[in-house]
Formats: sequence, structure tokens, C-alpha cells
Amino acid sequence: MRTYKLTAFEQTGKLIMEETFTAENDEEARKKGREILEEKELVKQTHRLASPAGKLLLFHS
Repeated sequence: MRTYKLTAFEQTGKLIMEETFTAENDEEARKKGREILEEKELVKQTHRLASPAGKLLLFHS
């Protein structure tokens, strides 16, 4: 399992949410990240999901 980091921000740059979770691979992490954002109603907020290697898997500004 690999650890991924999901963050969401307000337009001012203020951090709204920061969450880490584990997934088997990048595709599973993308799916989990989208589910978390939808659950917390943060899909339209600026957000990013980073892999352990620093690769951006989800990004919205």
C-alpha cells in the first residue's frame, strides 16, 4: 500500500482539508480522492492529490 495526500483550499489559499490515505496504486487513489471530495462537497474547490513520488493525480484550481 502507498500513502497519498489530498488537500483542498479556499481561493484565498487557506487550507480547508488535508487528508492522507492508502491505496494499492494511482488509479485506486484517484477514485478514493474523488469520493472523498464528493463526500465533503469540495469538488469545485481548489484541490490536489499527490502520490508518494510527488506526482499530481488530481488537480483543480
